Parts: sequence; structure tokens; C-alpha cells
Amino acid sequence: MQRLELLQFRNIARLDLSLEAPRLLVLGPNGEGKSNLLESVELLGSLRSHRTGSDRDLIQQGCPAAVVRGRTAAGDELQLELRRSGGRQARRNGKILERQLDLLGSLRCVSFSALDLDLVRGEPAGRRQWLDRVVLQLEPLYGDLLSRYGRLLRQRSQLLRRGLGGMEQSALLDAFDLQMATVGTRLHRRRHRALLRLEPLAAGWQRRLSGGRDVLGIRYRSGTVLEGEEAEAPWREALASQLAAQRPEELRLGQCTVGPHRDEVILSLGHQEARRYGSAGQQRTLVLALKLAELDLVRTVVGEPPLLLLDDVLAELDPHRQQLLLEAVGEDHQCLVSATHVEAFSAGWRARCQIAQLRAGGLVTVEGPT
Repeated sequence: MQRLELLQFRNIARLDLSLEAPRLLVLGPNGEGKSNLLESVELLGSLRSHRTGSDRDLIQQGCPAAVVRGRTAAGDELQLELRRSGGRQARRNGKILERQLDLLGSLRCVSFSALDLDLVRGEPAGRRQWLDRVVLQLEPLYGDLLSRYGRLLRQRSQLLRRGLGGMEQSALLDAFDLQMATVGTRLHRRRHRALLRLEPLAAGWQRRLSGGRDVLGIRYRSGTVLEGEEAEAPWREALASQLAAQRPEELRLGQCTVGPHRDEVILSLGHQEARRYGSAGQQRTLVLALKLAELDLVRTVVGEPPLLLLDDVLAELDPHRQQLLLEAVGEDHQCLVSATHVEAFSAGWRARCQIAQLRAGGLVTVEGPT
């Protein structure tokens, strides 16, 4: 990334920053806007924030809109405008895009924040969202599938709750089930494939980070019951069959109980589930292994290293893991790091850093690499 411009984004009224080194270190006390700056880059690259699902939270109070604009290393000018009244407008190289999803693929980034440390012990939805972000980096068109499935799930759930009864409701549910089986199967398979590729990478990092003490396992538990098949037709037939079989129960509950929204990612250390039995240190190491594996996978599939966002995570890691993380970043990845103190970084690591001081959402000083 070569340049970042923000307008009325969270507490940042205006910011214009040229990125002139492989590493950008954003310094400042907590609450001054460091996380907001990194969040804006994540938003431009993935159209999502790991901190909120509401665009209103991203727009500065009292302002009608926020704008995030960036220039990629390839020279593409990307812009995303968020409107308080609702809706977004995306531009690439000055041209308005018909869909914001068409912005994906120009800026790939892997984000790691202190919030990600709840990935292991948090709710299944958090692990699904993490996996979806990984797949989006590999296949930007995956965003279409997520949007379509989300709409189908909301509409079908509304139909289940309406209680029309009779042939009319049955025919409508049949039509929804056919679409959900097709779209849901494609989500299932992409998630499954991504985890199959991530597991050996993450297991390798877990061994390295734990000194060989921990054996990491990742298992995909589908919201559709199917064993041993990866082809699309068996997945689709199984999902359609289970939707039909569960219909009486779903009509009683008023919600859909089968499909990708019920998927789970099971993380284990040895033969025990990490969420229940892993120590705090083991869980943090596991999350770090997952993020480093994600970084490796995106680089392998896409053919170029993604941008890495490290939002105040060093404070959550012991010195050994801090050093391993900084070494793993190496020389290949452009890296944006937020921290409260520069002393957490060695002089050698800082030598190739651009350092930006942030106060109250504004840049105080920007220093180039030494």
C-alpha cells in the first residue's frame, strides 16, 4: 500500500499518509485512533471490520458520511464511502462500481488484533467469520455466495415464522430449500477446502511456537450431516434432504436449523478441545499459529504476500512469542503495526520502519526509516 486517506472515519476527522517503508509503526496512547487507522485498511481490503458490523459506528459523530481511500502497491486507487443514511459507494480508479464486492481482490490483508485472542474460546460465530475472511482473501467471489445465502436465510426464516400453512407455504419453502441447498453447498465446500489447506500450515507454526510441545488439530464440523464426501452433488442432496426432514421442527421453532450458519470449526491441542482445556498461553499461541498460517496460505494461493495488520497484539504476547511473530513477518510482507511504546521493538526491526505518532485522531509526527 502506498497511500491512505481518511475523512470523518471514527475519531479521525482527516488523515493523509504516504507509506514510504515496508513497515509502518503507529504509536500513541490507547484511545487516540491507532486501531481505527488499521481498521480502515482492513475495511478497504475486505469490506468488513472485525470490530463492528454497523457502518454507523465507523462514521464520525455528527457527520453524514465517512470516506476511506487508498492507493495499492500496484497503483490502483480504491475508495469506499459509508453513508449514515444507509448504503455504500465503491470506486476504483475514480470509476463508480456497480457493486462494492467488485472492490475485493485489489488489496489483500491479514488482520491480527487483541480481539482475535477470543477466537479459540469465543462463540462458533466468531470462528465462522474468521474462516469466511480467509476464504474471501483466496476467492473474492465468495462474497457473492455469503450475501446470497444471508438473504435466503433471512427470507426463509421470515417465511417459517409467518405461519401461512397449507400448500402456499409448502411450495414457497420448497423453492427456498432448492436455492439454499445449492448456495449452502458451495459455502460448505469452500470452507472445508480452506481448512484442509490451513491445518498443516497452522500445525507447523504451533509446533514452532510451542517448542514442539503442542499438536494442533483443526476439524470442520458442517451444519449439514455428511461424512466422507467432497463432491458438490452429494453435499447438495444431503442439505436438501435435511432441510426437508427438519421442516416440521423448523416450523415449530420459526428458524432454520440446518446449513452453513450452523458450521463449527473445532480447534484441538492433542486430543482435547482447545476451547475447554487449553491454558491461556496455549490459546494465544494457537491464535498466533492460525494467523501466521493464514498469511502463508494467502501468499501461496495468490502468488504475492498480503499486507499484515497487527493491532496492539504485542502487549498480549510474552517476549518469546513477540520475537517469533516479528521474525515471521520477515522482509516479504508490508506490515502496519500499532503499539503504545516503541521500546517493544528492537533497533534492528525499527531500522526499516516509518513511525507515525497519533494523537486525538490526528498525525503528530511522521518519521521515515533510519
